[in-house]
Amino acid sequence: MKIVMLGAPGAGKGTQAKQIAGKYGLPHISTGDIFRANIKNGTELGKEAKKYMDQGLLVPDELTVRLLLDRVSREDCKNGYVLDGFPRTIPQANVLDEALEKLGDQIDYAIDVDVPDENIVRRMSGRRACLSCGATYHVAYAPPKKEGICDTCGSELVLRDDDKPETVQNRLHVYHEQTQPLIDFYARKGVLRTVDGTQAVEDVFEAICKILG
Repeated sequence: MKIVMLGAPGAGKGTQAKQIAGKYGLPHISTGDIFRANIKNGTELGKEAKKYMDQGLLVPDELTVRLLLDRVSREDCKNGYVLDGFPRTIPQANVLDEALEKLGDQIDYAIDVDVPDENIVRRMSGRRACLSCGATYHVAYAPPKKEGICDTCGSELVLRDDDKPETVQNRLHVYHEQTQPLIDFYARKGVLRTVDGTQAVEDVFEAICKILG
């Protein structure tokens, strides 16, 4: 079972990807993790990717797909995998499809965790982080015991730049421009399934499990 997770930043697709991986015994594969692992291990592909990352450039699609195929060719992926954060664009999806086709393979499900923009802005701008110990909170859904103070280590909580409403709006704009077309791409292939991401995390997961069986 080969699954691609789709959804805007903050829709909760990463959380769902981890739960799917746990329930079905599939590796949860994110391109960020692949880059980091290859760079850490000093592989040839890692060295190539690092050249781009050190300059603040995006790793080209062709190289990203090579890294991805190297990862999915491993023994733990023989029954499938959950892709989180890739593909992000139509060109990436095309390169991935072509590469899988050569292996006589294809994506089985593209699961779109659908959440309206205003919900995402509300969700993300309510996040608070402790820079000392890494704990995270949400002013509405998971507040600390004492406002603005970390339960774990007592440090001050902050609103990260990434979670500020204007940053979230920018990220959503990029998503709608570049990534949302993937929804049509996978719909045309007949593998798209959409779940309502505004529900509680466990209800979203239950809806996904019904799809996957």
